[in-house]
Amino acid sequence: MRSVRARAALGATVVVALALVAAGLAALLVLRANLTDQAGLQAEVAARETAGQLALDVPYDRLDTGDEEDHPVQVTDEDGRVVAVSKDLEAISGTGTDRVTPQPPPAAPEKPEKPEKGDDDDDRDDDDDGAGAEPGRGEVSTDEPDFGNGTATVDGDRADYRFASVEATDSAGLTLTVHAGAPLAAEQRAVASVRAAMLAALPVVLLVVAGVTWLVTRRALRPVEDIRREMAAITASEDLSRRVPEPASGDEVARLARTTNETLTALESSVDRQRRFVADASHELRSPIASLRTQLEVGAAHPELLDVEGAVADTVRLQVLAADLLLLARLDAGERPGNARLELGALVREEVSQRTGDRIEVAVVVSEPEPGGLEVTGSRGQLARVIGNLLDNAERHAVSSVAVEVRGVRGGVVVAVTDDGAGVPEAERTRIFERFVRLDDARARDDGGAGLGLAIARDVAIRHGGRLTVAGAGERGARFELWLPGPR
Repeated sequence: MRSVRARAALGATVVVALALVAAGLAALLVLRANLTDQAGLQAEVAARETAGQLALDVPYDRLDTGDEEDHPVQVTDEDGRVVAVSKDLEAISGTGTDRVTPQPPPAAPEKPEKPEKGDDDDDRDDDDDGAGAEPGRGEVSTDEPDFGNGTATVDGDRADYRFASVEATDSAGLTLTVHAGAPLAAEQRAVASVRAAMLAALPVVLLVVAGVTWLVTRRALRPVEDIRREMAAITASEDLSRRVPEPASGDEVARLARTTNETLTALESSVDRQRRFVADASHELRSPIASLRTQLEVGAAHPELLDVEGAVADTVRLQVLAADLLLLARLDAGERPGNARLELGALVREEVSQRTGDRIEVAVVVSEPEPGGLEVTGSRGQLARVIGNLLDNAERHAVSSVAVEVRGVRGGVVVAVTDDGAGVPEAERTRIFERFVRLDDARARDDGGAGLGLAIARDVAIRHGGRLTVAGAGERGARFELWLPGPR
């Protein structure tokens, strides 16, 4: 199933089905429990009515048990013998005994004869035996009755009942247990009806959920399909100036479209930059190659006119330019810097000491913090290249002085290269780090270089987790600051 809409519809349907089944089961259990409690309450009322009669010493065969079909009654004594049952009760279960035939009580022991106490006593005995004597009274237990489910057959009809068991004590002190039932047919019919309704409605609800989810997902994914279609067209046409449509909804799809367009913008910029780079590199290589070829052709035709120094200079220029282009290609390919620990103060001194042919002497100031305070992690060759490029740029534009300062700052090390030249206009302080950029158009190409030094320095700094910035140096000159993080 490769369609997102189909997977979403199926997933929503399954989730809703599980939720409905769980909710339905919970509703059925609650309904059954409530109806069972109602039946238990009815059974308790019937049992207490019969128990009240027993407490008043109503004879067993004269007990009024009400509607026998709705409330079958069974009375047992302390020994479990059945002493009374409701009319037409043929079978019973769930009350502790399944007997429905009353058993005669055991014979009571003979009472001893009372001694004669005179006429008054005889008269009192006669009064006691008279019809006007107050009958004895027992009691009905107030404890919570015991409940249980069972069956009973009344007049040939067998059904399920909820039984309540209530104890009663007659005036003679005999404890009897009344088992009265209430039918569960209404509870069973209600539960069955609700279950049938749920089962009938479940497929309809699931179909509605699946259909609505399909339609909603289709509508939600329509912008995604538009984005995909436009991306396919861009890929086929190779026209990176085109953009995908951005929905006005402001949701995740809109953010996806916005990010896609930003990616296309960055890709278009990268491709344009690469094309300019190739064109500029070809242009830069064409001049020294043409000059070298001309000198060699003249030398071949007229050896006495061969400018060996010029040919060597052009060859060196080609070599430097090729090295710069190779380094930029490695940086663009994502080459990671090394993990060597370097002391920038020593590296700067070493680079300055090798510049014996410069027209301006470089002043170096190194702040000596605690041991290891000027250490960084990276590639020695690339960082030396950065420092050399900054010194070349400063020496090229300086009037009379170039200074280098190395100091430790919180979290890293700063190398500041300052010259007293014309400075860099504020509007150009970002552009000078682009490749093949020369601000002084009147400067000779041979003296100005190819315009790659600062671009290489900035890219190397970024690859090392640092940054390279330029600012003014007071009233005159420029100040380039290279910040590199401390050892990792």
